[in-house]
Amino acid sequence: MILEVDNIELSYNDKKIIHSIYLRAETGKITGILGRNGCGKTTLLRIIFGDLLPKYKNIRIDGTYQKSKLFTKNIIGYLPQNKLLPNSLKLSKAFKWYQLNWEQFTGTFTSFKKYKNLKINELSSGELRVIETYLTLCSSKQIILLDEPFSFIAPIYIEKFKSLMESLKKEKLIILTDHFYRDILEISDSIYFLKNGYSKLIVTREDLENEGYLIPN
Repeated sequence: MILEVDNIELSYNDKKIIHSIYLRAETGKITGILGRNGCGKTTLLRIIFGDLLPKYKNIRIDGTYQKSKLFTKNIIGYLPQNKLLPNSLKLSKAFKWYQLNWEQFTGTFTSFKKYKNLKINELSSGELRVIETYLTLCSSKQIILLDEPFSFIAPIYIEKFKSLMESLKKEKLIILTDHFYRDILEISDSIYFLKNGYSKLIVTREDLENEGYLIPN
């Protein structure tokens, strides 16, 4: 599957937030998005998902224009920055909702074994982020959007998720963004940098230095 996005225009209070975007992602590759706060990373993910409607957009899958919102087709999963699951939901029920195996999860994330009967509001922010990232990433959806999946979680979990993404990208199209740029640089097969409403394909670290995002070594 190949997903292409372009001709997007979105403004707030007559200020254009996004206007010259092109992004291409495909099954078998992880696509990273970098940029400073307020550059439009979350906005772009929401437009792709379909819960934010811009003035103009062109989203194509395998060359075919997508007139309807992608989330209505049940092919896309989205991890937002804010909480995804309701407070009163038990973890065991959440895994049933997503049709995922709890034992398989705790085989990788062993410290969670004792949490099966806990409710969402009994978890720390980092623990909740691990749960929600895993559920979204391992869901049956073909397209996965992850907005800052590494925020608030321990480095050991970040490494586990990076390994998981590497194995799952064979069957999924994964797009993610995060402030932990080193992890994005390491895990991504292609990277786009957002600045002043436009996107630029990043080939080397030097490209990010030239954009003023990173300090030269």
